[in-house]
Amino acid sequence: MNVGLILPLFSGDPERVVSFARRAEALGYDGVFAFDHFFPPGAASDRPSLEAFASLSAVAAATERVTVGTLVTRASIRPAGLLAKMAAGVDDISGGRMVLGIGTGDPIDKPEHQAYGLPYLDKGERREHLVETVRAVKALFAGSAWPGGARIPEMRGPLLPPPRTPGGPPVWIGGFADEVVRIAAREADAWNGWGMSIPEFARKATLLREAAEGREVEATWAGIVLVGQDEDDAGRLLDARDRKGLLETNVWAGSVRSLAWWLEGLAGAGASWVVLVAAGPRDRVELIAEHALPSARPRT
Repeated sequence: MNVGLILPLFSGDPERVVSFARRAEALGYDGVFAFDHFFPPGAASDRPSLEAFASLSAVAAATERVTVGTLVTRASIRPAGLLAKMAAGVDDISGGRMVLGIGTGDPIDKPEHQAYGLPYLDKGERREHLVETVRAVKALFAGSAWPGGARIPEMRGPLLPPPRTPGGPPVWIGGFADEVVRIAAREADAWNGWGMSIPEFARKATLLREAAEGREVEATWAGIVLVGQDEDDAGRLLDARDRKGLLETNVWAGSVRSLAWWLEGLAGAGASWVVLVAAGPRDRVELIAEHALPSARPRT
């Protein structure tokens, strides 16, 4: 199982993002991924957030091995042709290490659309738009034209230079709802579930396999982890997070030893990737790498 980290784009500091990616690569992580927000969800619009694809381009140029990707970009904030062009560009810069994670977005994202004059679709429209976006992007990746649909207009291309990866970067679809899992099974290379318990993730992974009907589609997990050196340390970190008003319901918290067991459980549930938001002190990245990362590796 591969283990990745979310880049600190909400820091607003490009140098920190690049150094974080280099550090992750040196510590043995398999990938670094970017949220795609214009400011942090639920925060005021004057809070910083670096642009995802520009940041990934810098990270791609500064690293050699790690996968780089979006987790996830919202399909509705860029035209499909532009999205394909940007993803192909990062794939070229990285030498074929790009993953394009796409999702519909959630109601909490609506203020970003309002602040930047972007159209906002309702739930049914967002899912239809997501399906056509994935199909159109994959057509351009493959060197084909997109004939046009109800949501995405005709695009003749060609996409030049083509992506380094034959057929284009893998496309992951992120989402919690069963219907989004089924969409991923039909349309994508992988599905990503955010912040789920292991039993819930295992159920969704089973649904993904059944709905894929023989297609090879991977199940991936992502979420916030608050890792302590022991359980007491984890409790102190939770208390500190609560005092800051950051106590979300989907944050995993526990000792680094418990995280190792958690990673093993996700692997057993079918996860091919686990992507972590390493909350808390900055040294948690090293703590996880030393004490939990080995549990995700095949035993010899």
